[in-house]
Amino acid sequence: MYELEKENLRRFSRYIVQVLRPSYIRVFLTAYLDEESVERILSEEKSSVSSAAQMLLEKMWQLEEAGWFQAFLDTLHNSEYTGLYAAVSKWDFKELEELQPFKRLLDRIEPSITKNMKPRELLAHMSDCITQRECEEIRAVEDQCGCVAASERLVASLRRSDKPWFKILKMALDTCSQKLALQLLELNTDESEKCASDDEESMGTMATVRFEYREEGESDDGLLKSINEISLADRLSEGAGVVAGVSERAEERKLREYQKELAIAAFSGQNTIICAPTGCGKTIVALAICEHHLKKFPGKAKVVFMATKVEVYEQQYKLFIQHFSKDPDVRVTGVCGEMEVCLRTVVESNDVVVLTPQCLVNALQDGELESLQVFTLLLLDECHNTTGKHPYNNIMNRYLDIKLTSTAHTLPQVVGLTASVGISSFKNQQEAEINICQLCANLDARVISTVTTHIDELRSYVHIPEKDFFEVPPRTSDPFIRIMCNIMSNIEELAKKVYNIETLSPIVNRDYGSQKYEQWIVAVQKGCKLLQLDDPEQERRVCRALFNYTEHLRKYNDALIINEDARTKDALDYLQAFIDQVRAAGYDDTERKLTAFFDAQRDQLQHLATEGQENPKLQELKFILEEEYRNNDQTRTVLFVRTRALADALKKWIDETDSLKFLKPGVLIGRGRRSSQLVGSGMTLTSQKGVLDSFKSSDQNKILIATSVADEGIDIPTCNLVLMYEYVGNVVKMVQVRGRGRAAGSRCFLISSRKERIEKEKQNMQREKIVEKAIASLQSSPEKLQAKVDLFQKNDKIKRHYMSLSPEKPRAVGSYKLLCAKCEMFACFSHDLRVLKECHHIVLDRSVFQRCATEPHHNPKSFGGITKTQKMYCKECKHDWGIIASYLSIRDLPIVKIDSFVIQNVETLQKQWYRKWRDVTFAMQEFDLTEITPETWGVRE
Repeated sequence: MYELEKENLRRFSRYIVQVLRPSYIRVFLTAYLDEESVERILSEEKSSVSSAAQMLLEKMWQLEEAGWFQAFLDTLHNSEYTGLYAAVSKWDFKELEELQPFKRLLDRIEPSITKNMKPRELLAHMSDCITQRECEEIRAVEDQCGCVAASERLVASLRRSDKPWFKILKMALDTCSQKLALQLLELNTDESEKCASDDEESMGTMATVRFEYREEGESDDGLLKSINEISLADRLSEGAGVVAGVSERAEERKLREYQKELAIAAFSGQNTIICAPTGCGKTIVALAICEHHLKKFPGKAKVVFMATKVEVYEQQYKLFIQHFSKDPDVRVTGVCGEMEVCLRTVVESNDVVVLTPQCLVNALQDGELESLQVFTLLLLDECHNTTGKHPYNNIMNRYLDIKLTSTAHTLPQVVGLTASVGISSFKNQQEAEINICQLCANLDARVISTVTTHIDELRSYVHIPEKDFFEVPPRTSDPFIRIMCNIMSNIEELAKKVYNIETLSPIVNRDYGSQKYEQWIVAVQKGCKLLQLDDPEQERRVCRALFNYTEHLRKYNDALIINEDARTKDALDYLQAFIDQVRAAGYDDTERKLTAFFDAQRDQLQHLATEGQENPKLQELKFILEEEYRNNDQTRTVLFVRTRALADALKKWIDETDSLKFLKPGVLIGRGRRSSQLVGSGMTLTSQKGVLDSFKSSDQNKILIATSVADEGIDIPTCNLVLMYEYVGNVVKMVQVRGRGRAAGSRCFLISSRKERIEKEKQNMQREKIVEKAIASLQSSPEKLQAKVDLFQKNDKIKRHYMSLSPEKPRAVGSYKLLCAKCEMFACFSHDLRVLKECHHIVLDRSVFQRCATEPHHNPKSFGGITKTQKMYCKECKHDWGIIASYLSIRDLPIVKIDSFVIQNVETLQKQWYRKWRDVTFAMQEFDLTEITPETWGVRE
């Protein structure tokens, strides 16, 4: 439905995004988009109207509701978008195209004309091209900020106008005797008209606007500044040729010299890995490479820029939109995993596509894109991830298979960007060189671009923080730990009376409060799910009891981990939230015994939480923060932590500490959906952007507490203090985390009570130097690099070929039961499952509703025609089974998740547990609408 309209909206999107301001058609947004999407679009509009308009279009491409397109047209007409309404109604954008030369004229003369206009006088004569709402906004700007600001707002409105405004503006200037502004307009009219005729003769010529670059490097609110945003004095001081605007097709880019050095190999068309520190402007280099490529292959270039995370994709997509927004000949769009679009159509309709790599993998696997040869340039952000099973490596394996098996190919140029190539483990320079060569082989790169000639300039812009270590002794004695360990020991003894759990997974050392103990719990739970006894009823009781025992052990272990790094109070709050959740769910006899352990010790635990010994690590952190802000009250801090629970706990601690509460901490965590009593289910992109904006642009948040979501790719505003709270990784992570401290004189501290973590970070610092030497060695001997890359590629090709010869195991056709993973209650048979869109698994047996309980979904969302309406639980034990959804006109479809069930073969009674649907060994039919009839799918009881 509406496929033609959607296709045309894609085809003419470059015109629409230059005109449409989403907030002006808010009535359409709220009627047809979900609340979060509306919020994201309106939030984006504050920083980039064009980017917000593009986001709106992408949401519209996914709409299926009847009548949305006519509603869009009606809203355009009612909102005074008469020109855009006419263009979209007839799919004829000729009149909007004819406005382009005059908009470019405004770009060129804006700095001068805005100083010589009196907008309030002009508005009375411009009602034919400026809407009433825009007039009110311009008057408000003049009242609050003065005449020049109002003139800039007027020019912005004209630049986005869909009406023939040029003659109206000239007449208004003449009528109001604003002669200086009129002269500026008339002096450039002939040149503008020449531009118009040039455009008609050659629509393929690429218009270019010259950019200056800000000092912040990779700033979140735009890396690039147009010549119109630079003062006239600044431009004149730069000498001849600086005022070159669109009409002169200015070729130059004011890249810093070290940025040119990084880009030079890519400019020449070579496959390249660009390795440079965080904060030096690698994204700027990528934009320059992209633009150079588009000019080099006009009309033929197809560029794809890939970002590894959705959060980073949003950030980079915005930058590409901003960069090319004043060049209507370059069509830019973006695609991420949450969008339902045809990638082939997107690629055909655009010159530059920003996406997450899994989207490209899916399109290649499904045959939606024939091959990578449709592209001419691949840009891979954070390219050090091109290893193992990462989507980047999947893409490059396809690339290399074409290259190594066919002589007739037109493969794209490949450019990777990273802060460090120190991948995998290594002990010396030779091993580091092997790892780097393997990465080069994976990316088919034979050049590693680093800054060598202009290193002094790089150092003047990129400041490497001073590193220091704070080793903190652990608590001398902690009764809380003793009580927790006693309770855990008692739970283990109870579990052994039901079944000897050590036969499921033996434990060598009971190191309570450790990741090792967590791994043991996971192994025991998996063994429970597959347990088989002679008596089926006894088997169900045992499995349910063991599930409860191990789940309580897991939570006590979590509490010990929180207690180690935060306050006892935070650990107790975590446990209390879990116990309350247990009581509110399927509260059986086993769970009553387990909660009784906690209830018996609650008063003592509460006393320890309020009166017990303070955590020495928190005392050290408090001292550091107090000293830093006493010496410099403008300090900006990023505090890295390992878990979301710890991020939440440290925020509460800072908020409740009198000497620190002025810091008003912000928290930046990932978007994962796994629930947690302390931090919910992650942050939305809008929430993340709000936290970053607040941290950067105001005194509201002086400290940002972040998990690993912030250490790679996401652009955190400049700070001068980086604190790593028990936060240690590999060389790449160290380089990226340290790089968050970009201000001059910034420092980076590691706070830990574990000597092994401090030693590991010191080893990382040594390994970084080894990597630098390894790169220099390979750069000095390109033949050596080439030979190793060729060798690795041939060996990897042989391995892939051998793997492809291994026959894929056919899926069994037999009958299987899906049993609740917690209590082993029967849910459905495998032959009642249907697969929708290759990822949603629907139960067609209506009797499943007799075995499950439902409640309204707390976050009802639509995706790909499917709308979540309810959560689905086991009726017996309240274990989460999945969701109830609607699809098209069909309601009440149970969609189950495989890890909530144990799969039992009906004939052999053998049981299996799978984490993902792709791993199951039995066959499932595709979903077929003809199976849904009033007789088979009646009203749910």
